[in-house]
Amino acid sequence: MAVWRLSIMHMTASSDLLITNKMKTKLLTIVALAAIGLSAHAQTTTTTNVNQTKKDTVARSLPSPLPSLPFPTSDWDGAPLIGSDATAPIYPLQKALGLTNTKFRIYGWIDPGANISSSKNSNAPTSYDLIPNNVVLDQVGLKFDLQPNTVQTDHVSAGFLVTTIFGTDYRYTTSKGYFSNQLLGNNNKYGFDPAEMYGLIYFPKVADGMVLKIGRFISPADIEAQWATDNYLYSHSLMFTVDPYTFTGAQATIKLGSYWQLELGIHAGNDMAPWSSSAQVNGLLMARWVSKDNDDSIYGGINSLGNGDYTRQHDDLQMVVATWGHKFNETFHMMTEAYYMWQYHALTGGTVITGPPQSFYTGVGAGTPIKGTENAVGFVNYFQIKVSNKDYFSLRNDALNDPQAGRTGYATWYSSHTLGFVHYFNNYIRIRPEIRYERAYADGVTPYDNGTKKDQYTAAMDLIVRF
Repeated sequence: MAVWRLSIMHMTASSDLLITNKMKTKLLTIVALAAIGLSAHAQTTTTTNVNQTKKDTVARSLPSPLPSLPFPTSDWDGAPLIGSDATAPIYPLQKALGLTNTKFRIYGWIDPGANISSSKNSNAPTSYDLIPNNVVLDQVGLKFDLQPNTVQTDHVSAGFLVTTIFGTDYRYTTSKGYFSNQLLGNNNKYGFDPAEMYGLIYFPKVADGMVLKIGRFISPADIEAQWATDNYLYSHSLMFTVDPYTFTGAQATIKLGSYWQLELGIHAGNDMAPWSSSAQVNGLLMARWVSKDNDDSIYGGINSLGNGDYTRQHDDLQMVVATWGHKFNETFHMMTEAYYMWQYHALTGGTVITGPPQSFYTGVGAGTPIKGTENAVGFVNYFQIKVSNKDYFSLRNDALNDPQAGRTGYATWYSSHTLGFVHYFNNYIRIRPEIRYERAYADGVTPYDNGTKKDQYTAAMDLIVRF
């Protein structure tokens, strides 16, 4: 989550009623669109004997487009992929515990990192390698994982996923209401976050299969992921830094034939627990398409639509987002993402940290009110070159426009440019060195190194050890 600044918004009873009606209209629109999609799918399968034919001809899964290793994933964005076996490998921790004859998985990773930077005190608004010229523990992650069996079409299947992390990266995944005082109240360098906690139920007879997810889950759709093990590079794009990280609510993923999936959901807003004082009802409607050869994928839609009212020191970001993956051949592939985000009555800097300033992050306290709509536009492209089964290069170019300073505290266009190399020593250990340049473009605006510099150079590397 992008944690910046905010203040309490007061609303009259009449404006409450107006916003509630608007919210209901938006959510009804989402439901109506979803119903139209499902109806259209149903109409294509109502001819004679078509139900049996459909079950015989719908591919449960397509061949994975990417090799893993060396890439962190073998499929395009848009999980869960119904019809694919999502069971994780058996890692050393599970073997040590003697739990090798079960579908349940327990595993984790440790991810220390270091960087050399042209900044002296803070790399912000860069994320995940926030503290310059230092060595930090970015993440220690631990997963408890039981995936439902979505390959079969005979019976209901259930599962769950719990992911916890400790490290400096908790600053980005923190969600108000989940031990969030570590960051929002104290601005701690290190912290703990139970970032994923959800149950899964698979219903094989709904369309071509449906997975219902209930709990706290990663917000769709992002090329980049919160966990070090799932990313192309060590650092992250600027656009990823300031967009939603997790939702708490319910999401249904519905398989429609061999090449389409539809996602419908309801949640409490970006990076907020439903019981937090800032929570607001938001809807979600996303769709995923892949080509017949699985060399192209488009995944996008509305991942958050509700009131969009910045409330009680917290963002309520509304977001339209899309990703496109394309495989050129076995050596080259790329992924591209773009989004537009907005909200109302916000403060510069976004969600407020009320804790004391730290040398690596001084942007605490409430920002300046923004009249009307606050918005942001983000774009990123990842281009990968496979060198061997253990090595690849990744080139990332991204841009962020923060015209009202609602995301970063500075009103400017940004761009960042990163070249990284990833090497696997074995299935469990890899390193990710990279070099990066980024800058702000508005005249007189200096976001870097606690508001003193216009641009920043970094050389960084992390080490991932899975267990």
